[in-house]
Amino acid sequence: MIKSKVQAVNRRLRTWRNDQLMSRQLTEIEKQLQAQEFGKQLCGPPVIFFTASSRIWYLSLNAAFSLVASWAVRLAGVKVVHAVCHQGMLQCMLGTKEDHPTHLPPCTRCEHFSDRLYQNEVVAPLIYNAHSSKNYQADLLNSNLQALRKWKVDDLPLGELCLPTVRWALRRHNLRENKPTRQLLRSYLTSAVNLVRQFEQLFSELKPRALVVFNGVTYPEAVARQVALSRGISVVTHEVGLRPLSAFFSHDHATAYPIEVPCDFHLSPAQNRRLDCYLNDRFQGKFTMAGIKFWPRMEGIPKPLIERLDAFKQIVVVFTNIIFDTSQVHANTLYEDMFAWLDELAGVIPRHPETLFIIRAHPDEDRPGKASRESVTEWLTSGILKQAPNVYFLEPSDRVSSYELIWRAKFILIYNSSIGLEASIIGSPVLSAGRSRFTQIPIVTFPSTRETYLAKLEEYLKCQQIDVPREFSENARRFLYYQLYHSSLDLSDFLEQDTTVAGSVKFKMEGLSRLCLDQSQELEILANGILKGHEFIYNNNTEDAY
Repeated sequence: MIKSKVQAVNRRLRTWRNDQLMSRQLTEIEKQLQAQEFGKQLCGPPVIFFTASSRIWYLSLNAAFSLVASWAVRLAGVKVVHAVCHQGMLQCMLGTKEDHPTHLPPCTRCEHFSDRLYQNEVVAPLIYNAHSSKNYQADLLNSNLQALRKWKVDDLPLGELCLPTVRWALRRHNLRENKPTRQLLRSYLTSAVNLVRQFEQLFSELKPRALVVFNGVTYPEAVARQVALSRGISVVTHEVGLRPLSAFFSHDHATAYPIEVPCDFHLSPAQNRRLDCYLNDRFQGKFTMAGIKFWPRMEGIPKPLIERLDAFKQIVVVFTNIIFDTSQVHANTLYEDMFAWLDELAGVIPRHPETLFIIRAHPDEDRPGKASRESVTEWLTSGILKQAPNVYFLEPSDRVSSYELIWRAKFILIYNSSIGLEASIIGSPVLSAGRSRFTQIPIVTFPSTRETYLAKLEEYLKCQQIDVPREFSENARRFLYYQLYHSSLDLSDFLEQDTTVAGSVKFKMEGLSRLCLDQSQELEILANGILKGHEFIYNNNTEDAY
């Protein structure tokens, strides 16, 4: 009891110190911005920024990306307005407790942080108005889960827009038809109606030239995006990039990472060496994503598995994904979801006793505080493959190197995992069952139908040698380099990791000298992308593209 009280006091003290530091930093940053803006007349339609799903009480990467991008717009001489939630939703994504979905969100704590974060910014508060959804309450209360998923208002598919957030909040893809799930979706839908009215009014009053939102898939931002698009307002979305402190901005859904690599883009010897250095670190697990290190360590293949390998003619490694991740909304083209794909594999595996199928659960599947409620572990242990003699399962906590598995495998099966891109670089045959950011160019084998997918799978299992087109590996290297060093904007001049909270950042005061469009390539790219519709990429001819 005493220990828990001490920990609670330390957390509050840490939060207070972080708030004080951020307030001082933002005050200094505002002085720099005003010095740059001195003599400029901010005119014309403003740009609205909205990132309700990116943070509650600490500065996340995407909350920081939004703020840095807004500074770029201000430095270009355009007014910025931040749409900020002031108890504008009955329930929000980050405020949802998966064990108690009807629990009220921590609005007071969130508003306090917002006041600090936007203390020097122009803010449009989003406030809940019960009258906005009054006419829809009876319909919502009488609808089952299936009807709620398809629910619309003014031709806006609010049920579809809220669905990815319900899945994320409950940590599952296949939702249960029960009271807590319906209550959560109803609270999201009621809030969504209010947000529609709030943004309709905001857009009518401000007539913005653009809207910038976090990812565009989570329901508050997805609703704002849809209302903006219906009015012909351009929308920019953003997500974390592959490199630390890097951002990916897009005029499409950023979670899909819609990257177009120019046909004439080829790696120079220096660029190849640079990519090899990156891959060398990655193959050792030395990388982070959104500030999270997935591999504290990597281990070799354990002795029990090595002994199993010799008993089979060939090895196939199956890499799975996090089922509730927002990227999954783009992946489901051949199959309804990843588990439908795994169910299909469960019918194929027993027919090939000569093949050892190593099924790897994603290492993030059991992350504390974000563990999947519908997991690959549960799928395997409750299904027909539980006792299958030709299946070896690696749980999320297993630290076996994925790359050692790839080097030993005949071929790789993925849904939409990025490991497929790396396996292709290594030279391994890869068969993909879901759309990913790299399947739009020849990098892996990605059939157009389920029938052709199954036929290709049988072909791979039965043939002696799989011929991988030479262009696959080359295209994979081109794509990865382009994503790393051309489409991921390095914002490390302005941000640095905050070690007090995993995944959080703080502002880097040394970078203030570059808080100017003509001194920062990244700020210039952001301003031109948001205001002029340019692509958010470094110049293709720039060797040191960061």
